[in-house]
Amino acid sequence: MLVNSIIATARVCNLDKDIEDLPGEEDDQQKVTLEDRDTVVGQIYRRLMEIESRALPMGLHRIGVPPTAEESIATLVNIAQLDRPDNEAGPIRSMPRIIAESVGRDIEELYQSSDKGVLADVELLRSIVLASRAAVRTMVVESTNSEGRVESVNPVMRDVFSFFGEGSPWKKAFEENGFPNADEEKLKPLFRYLEGCLGEIVRNNEVPSLMRALEGQFIEPGPGGDPIRNPDVLPTGKNMHALDPQSIPTKAASDVAFVVVARLLESMAAKGENPESIAFTLWGTDNIKTYGESLARVLALVGCRPVPDSLGRVNKVELISLEELGRPRIDVVCNCSGVFRDLFINQMNLLDRAIKMAAEADEPLEMNYVRKHAAMEQAQELNISLRQAATRVFSNAAGSYSANVGIAIENGAQVDEEQLQEQFTTRKGFSFSCDNPGEMMESSGLFKSALSRVDVTFQNLDSSEISLTDVSHYFDNDPTKVVEKLRKDGKKPTALIADTTTANAQVRTLSGQVRLDSRTKLLNPKFYEASLKGGYEGVREISKRLRFTFGWSMTADAVDNFVYEDANTTYIADEDIKNQMLQKNPDALRDMVQTFLEANAKGYWATDEDNLQRLRDVYQQCEDKIEGVDFTA
Repeated sequence: MLVNSIIATARVCNLDKDIEDLPGEEDDQQKVTLEDRDTVVGQIYRRLMEIESRALPMGLHRIGVPPTAEESIATLVNIAQLDRPDNEAGPIRSMPRIIAESVGRDIEELYQSSDKGVLADVELLRSIVLASRAAVRTMVVESTNSEGRVESVNPVMRDVFSFFGEGSPWKKAFEENGFPNADEEKLKPLFRYLEGCLGEIVRNNEVPSLMRALEGQFIEPGPGGDPIRNPDVLPTGKNMHALDPQSIPTKAASDVAFVVVARLLESMAAKGENPESIAFTLWGTDNIKTYGESLARVLALVGCRPVPDSLGRVNKVELISLEELGRPRIDVVCNCSGVFRDLFINQMNLLDRAIKMAAEADEPLEMNYVRKHAAMEQAQELNISLRQAATRVFSNAAGSYSANVGIAIENGAQVDEEQLQEQFTTRKGFSFSCDNPGEMMESSGLFKSALSRVDVTFQNLDSSEISLTDVSHYFDNDPTKVVEKLRKDGKKPTALIADTTTANAQVRTLSGQVRLDSRTKLLNPKFYEASLKGGYEGVREISKRLRFTFGWSMTADAVDNFVYEDANTTYIADEDIKNQMLQKNPDALRDMVQTFLEANAKGYWATDEDNLQRLRDVYQQCEDKIEGVDFTA
């Protein structure tokens, strides 16, 4: 049967790790209903769509070089996915929403049913994506030069078509792709907005700004952030600034945070998990880009709401009653980055006050896990006051940054997991107190005590440009294995990642997010072929990505065996790819070989002796190349 073949292929591709209840090879397919088969196929199809539509870096950026038409189309389609109710020129509705309405569907309901694997809705969502690309392509093609790049925006042809009553090219694209009723009047503001975005994307601002900077002249300021989430950061080449620290979390960020928290707890409850304590990583740049969404999530978990003053400054919080909250208050251990500590000291004050307010609230322990852990456990164990036991906001010492776990792993230091875990708690174990806001106190013992009760670790992805395996910062601040070691029962916490980079926000397991990153980047021919064109630096980028992936094995055991196996097949067993890297950057290739061998030695990757011997041989080839030894002469 076709369905059996699809399921078997999904297993070969290791998609069974991301799809719950995928029928096994031993299951009797004859007993599976037609509806269940459609759901299974829908789940597989959805995962493939997720991989295919994921944004990925295509080689290295060259300053002053305009983007290709394909790069521009991909960027604009992603921009068009999001509603923009706060746009200065007027609210902008997303393209998927407008197209879905043209066939009588609500986009939110469509996202939810697609996530459940409803095959018809997965196919409809796919059709919407294809139609969106076709429509945006008609706009970009008008401005593409003979080299396939977009240097300037040319709206003339669109106006000519409209003048002769032929309709816009993008309207025709929707008709040809199965959406003849797409409302042109609703789409016009969106395409005008996209046309403006395209103009900013291709504006030649980088080299002139660089030259002005080198001459000590004024550089035009502008906000920084993700160009998909906030196109106002365009064009590139600005002197970036952030925001008023006292303005976050905004009301919009708080509204989104409460929805995400509700969905998170509901989904965990459906699986029989009811966490009492969550370890939450707070990033400075994340909260700048999202206007405090992560900060608001912590407050929502604890059951507090921010209270802005008449000027919009958030310097006060209030407890939400248990009746209104409708669930227990969740204990949250905040691991703040050094940048967050420097930028948002007022928000650290808010967090500490909120958590201590919850701990001191006279409420049943089964409805207030903050009080349960602080009053009934930590205060007695550590012989300290309730208020001190409720300390949950931690970071580095003043003037210090990061846990240096990432540096140790990135530089190939021969350290074991226990050393890294001790380094993490030592460097990140400085507490903030609203009672003494001017000082970060060494509190590694209290930090370990709080972490020992954690059920879930949680991080947030805020940018379509940077994900878990792009940089070392994410695993540098991940406490998953630290918690596992500190818990009395030795249980590994559930590690979750919130991905809010698209309109259909997702909460994935950490291992699931690493698999998605690996499939869309490290193991993706589009990624490594484009990187190889970058020569020396391109090979170094590939090597770094493998090392950052390895970092997740060290800190969380979050990398599947197939990731290493497939990466080895791609970069080492393939003679052509291996030889290209050997010629362009033998040092980086040698680093990759070392990473593979270390992953095997530490038990993260099980493979056969043939692969290991090949790695040793390639290592020697790299050494010979670096030393200038040529045995062919």
